[in-house]
Order: sequence, then C-alpha cells, then structure tokens
Amino acid sequence: MSLQVPVSINEYGFTKNSPVGVHTARTMMLAELRLLLAALDTSANLADYRLAIIEENVLHKKTAVTRQDSFLRLRTLYILDNKILLFRALRDLWDDDIQAQAQIALLCAIARDSLIKSTAEMILAIPIGETVTPTIIMEAVSASFPDYYNPTTLASIGRNIISSWQQAGLLSGKLHKVRVKSESRPASVAYALLLGYLSGERGEALFHTLWCRLLDTPVHILHAQAFSASQRGWIEYRHTGEITDVSFRFLLRKYGKDDRP
Repeated sequence: MSLQVPVSINEYGFTKNSPVGVHTARTMMLAELRLLLAALDTSANLADYRLAIIEENVLHKKTAVTRQDSFLRLRTLYILDNKILLFRALRDLWDDDIQAQAQIALLCAIARDSLIKSTAEMILAIPIGETVTPTIIMEAVSASFPDYYNPTTLASIGRNIISSWQQAGLLSGKLHKVRVKSESRPASVAYALLLGYLSGERGEALFHTLWCRLLDTPVHILHAQAFSASQRGWIEYRHTGEITDVSFRFLLRKYGKDDRP
C-alpha cells in the first residue's frame, strides 16, 4: 500500500515524502512528548509549548542548546499547534488513556516523518518473534532514499528508528529487538480512523488503511474499539451488515461543513 500523502491534505498536518526527518538524530521522543503534554493543559498554544520547553525546561534538559533542539524536533514530529488538525486531535485524545499514547504518537510521527514512514510496511510484515536489527531498518530507508545518506548518518537513523518502533510497542528487547504484538485502544483507533478519513477513505475501507494496520490489531477488534470510541463521543460509528459509517463531528469540530475533506 502506498505511503504517499495527497498534497490536498497537507494543511491538516501531513508532510510530503522527504529524506529530511527527525530520525536522522533523534527518536520519536515519546518520553519528552509525555512530559510536555502533562505540563500544559489542552488550551496551550505553540508559544506556550515553546516557553515550557526552552524557558521553563519542563523536559529537564541540561543546556539551552538541547532545550532549543528538543523544541524544534518535537514541533517537527507533532506540530504543537492546536490550529493544525493532526495535533489538535492528538491532544483531544491524549489524556484519556495512557496506554493509547504510544500508538497515537506513532501515528502522528509517521504522518510527519518520512524516515520512519519508509520502514512501516517492513515492520508490519515481520512475523511475531523474529529479530529486527538496525541493518534491516537501514536497508528499508536506503531503498526509499537511495544514495542520500552517508554510512554514519544511516547507522544513526537505523538506531533511532528501531528505538521508535520499540517505544511504540511493536518491538521489544534490550540487546536484541524482536517483533511483538501491539495492542490497540479506543483512543488510538479513533485517531487512526481520522487519519484514514483525512487521507480520503470512507466506510469499511477506513479499517484497512496503513493507519489502522499500524495498530497491529484484527479488524473485528478495531470495530469493537471504534464502537467504544463512539460511546466516549470521539467519533460516530455505525456498523450494520455490510454497511459501515464513521464520522468525526467532535474531532473535526472547528472545520465548517464546506471545509471538511
């Protein structure tokens, strides 16, 4: 399945395919994102996030340089701006279930960073229990961006991306990483369905996009969790016979009828 994002949805926060990404130097920074979002309420704006990281040092970085770098990396991965839908929806769903946070962060990171995105299909295809090495990751990145990186940078990318997949819950282990089964939650299902919707899918097809496949969960469980998400008011979900209908009145609330995708 293609990982390309239509140009028409870039306004929602998706980025175009590019060899430049955070994973050249950092991971998906899940721990830092958790610290940041725990420190500010849902009404915080981009300036508030910048102040918290650089001036108030909520991420506990040792130097001003690392604070600035952390702000720029987190902004690149997660936007940190409620005016942009991908982050606003992430923030809407974030606080409800800590167990869903890793998957929600992964989905946003893959929508934003082409380096980890380029390894997604490869990771999903690896059988449970098999070893995953940085070399395998490097080969996937090289296939997407041939002759772009020197060996040193490519090795760094391999280590960072493999760490991100572990943070997201699809890999496990200290010295040797192995593929493990992830577990979706209603909040991460709601976010995955929204990303599929913004990418142009509708109905039952929403449950078969890359975004839902990244949740590593059988489709019938995704349906059950979509129903749970609808009970929480995050989405509207109906599934009768062969008809599936999902809409997003809450998550798309600031977009007028004529502006919705």
